[in-house]
Amino acid sequence: MELSESKNLEQISWRPGASTIEATPTRLQMFYRHPLVMTSPHWHAQVEVNFVMRGSVRYKMANHEVLLSEGELALFWGGLPHQMDWSSEDSLYAGAHLPLVYFFRLQLPTDVSARLMGGATLVTRATGMADFENFPRWFEYVSSTNQFKSEHAVDELLLRLERVKFDPFSIVPMELSDKREANPFDYQSCRSVSPMCDYIAQNFREEISSADIAAVAGLHPKYAMNLFRRTTGMTLNGYVNLLRLSYAQALLSEDNSNVLRVAMDSGFGSLSAFSKSFRKLAGISPSDFKRKRSSRNPSQRHSDWA
Repeated sequence: MELSESKNLEQISWRPGASTIEATPTRLQMFYRHPLVMTSPHWHAQVEVNFVMRGSVRYKMANHEVLLSEGELALFWGGLPHQMDWSSEDSLYAGAHLPLVYFFRLQLPTDVSARLMGGATLVTRATGMADFENFPRWFEYVSSTNQFKSEHAVDELLLRLERVKFDPFSIVPMELSDKREANPFDYQSCRSVSPMCDYIAQNFREEISSADIAAVAGLHPKYAMNLFRRTTGMTLNGYVNLLRLSYAQALLSEDNSNVLRVAMDSGFGSLSAFSKSFRKLAGISPSDFKRKRSSRNPSQRHSDWA
């Protein structure tokens, strides 16, 4: 897995492309800056960590809203469309985008991990001065060229997130309204699912089969498919499609993009398959998505690093 630099504290306009979070599902990225309002929902194949250091922000999730204020820490699955539609002028936040391989390293309560993958948001106010000092330092370490410092920061971050289970926290919403499966995690199973996620993330733009994916974990394809669905709440094909759609989302936002070319470059075998999958997740066609993004004045675009 790669660690990459995130953006710095200066306010910048969002212009998605091949280097954005949507297009780099294998990278753990950290951020530390003022959050700018998103012009539209986005999605990405990572679990997101947000720590609000000052002010307040509001997210519109797939089936709920979350208002986060200073000192609150939140985790949610970024694979469902979400949008930060408001942030206070003085807001400052820090956090990370965790590929599933890292998320599976966390020893969270099994029901909590399952609820997050099912679309819920974990929120806790059990934070302290150490968090206000550590999140900026972790960002600095991950943004450095020193691989040992980067790995150290990631290890510390994961340990901090595991500590959530020792303190009061809430899950929003209390009951999920969608039909996604959210079975309790079996951490032995996660050790088998992790290499499958890693393989998919590295090869999703190619033509890959369930047999290819199962082979990296030394499992029978049928067992691998059942194990993956039981652990993540997604089918193998669903996860492959999510990474392709995330990548396609970034390509479609480029000025000179072509919908057919985007479909092919993202790993879809046909335009019809791409359009059907895209509409199911985004609620609009790829062409309409591109048209809406292209119609915006570049000066009106905002950062979507959340």
